[in-house]
Amino acid sequence: MNEDLLEHLESYLTERRKMLFSKVLAQRTRHFTVAVEDVYQLHNTSAVLRSCDVFGLQDVHVIEERLGKKMDREIAMGAQKWVDIHRYNDTKSCIARLRSEGYRIIATTPHKDSQYLQDFDVTEKAAFFFGKEREGLSEEVLSEADEFLKIPMVGFTESLNISVSAAITIQHATTKLRNSNLAWELTAEEILEKRFDWCKKSIRSIDDILQRYQKTHS
Repeated sequence: MNEDLLEHLESYLTERRKMLFSKVLAQRTRHFTVAVEDVYQLHNTSAVLRSCDVFGLQDVHVIEERLGKKMDREIAMGAQKWVDIHRYNDTKSCIARLRSEGYRIIATTPHKDSQYLQDFDVTEKAAFFFGKEREGLSEEVLSEADEFLKIPMVGFTESLNISVSAAITIQHATTKLRNSNLAWELTAEEILEKRFDWCKKSIRSIDDILQRYQKTHS
């Protein structure tokens, strides 16, 4: 990371903007992440992305094995600028990457021998998988899952909309995480990287500014 370049770019931001970046980054985490598998209704994926931003998850993994679509920008309400979206053509590659990064695979499902959300252990890194609106998660996720998780329900309906389920799960897990003694924050290097990334996404004439900087510092 070129900290001189970062300082130069941040000179184009208002103090309020820089303070907001610092405030948000202080609450960001990669201890938890979310994976969305082939969701039919695009606005549901976009709403999940927005919830990840709201509750401080930095990464979202989107599996588009059968349903390759663009994120619904209106419903995401700009969250796609601040959350890192990782796209996959198949479930297998997504699971493989998450495992390589030390994540437990958590299948969210009201079925099977699922534990309740309030009993979930936040100690280890975890990736919460959410499936299709009607079908739920694929057999591949269910067979690969390390744990199964469900939200307590006491009504006649046995399931929630995927975006609602994700919001409840993320909010509960991150609240429990922040009340723990775990080191859940981004590293200093990750914070610098995101400051640089967010600067580039916030400055309209970023390409011209970068070109001028490179010419004067080459």
